[in-house]
Amino acid sequence: MIVRHVTFHELAEQGLLDAANYYENQSAGLGSAFLEEIEHAVAQICQHPASAYQILPLVWRKIVRRFPYSIMYSVQDDRIRILAIANQRPCPFYWRGRR
Repeated sequence: MIVRHVTFHELAEQGLLDAANYYENQSAGLGSAFLEEIEHAVAQICQHPASAYQILPLVWRKIVRRFPYSIMYSVQDDRIRILAIANQRPCPFYWRGRR
């Protein structure tokens, strides 16, 4: 396993918490299931950062299983920067411009 330092843009972190709270309010335990899927996807990104779809020169998109979300991230040396936990339904590119 490749260990990388992962950081979240503050709006990505807030978006993650908001989505988890939304799902938890929909059904008990669904928020935890959402967070587990995100953790699983981030672990995959850490192991194989270039295996996701590259959408911009330095930005990749990892689709999350089971939920309509993608993780937008950049890779710099041994650091992965999560730019957004993006809901693919309303406006999927709202996060553009984050660094």
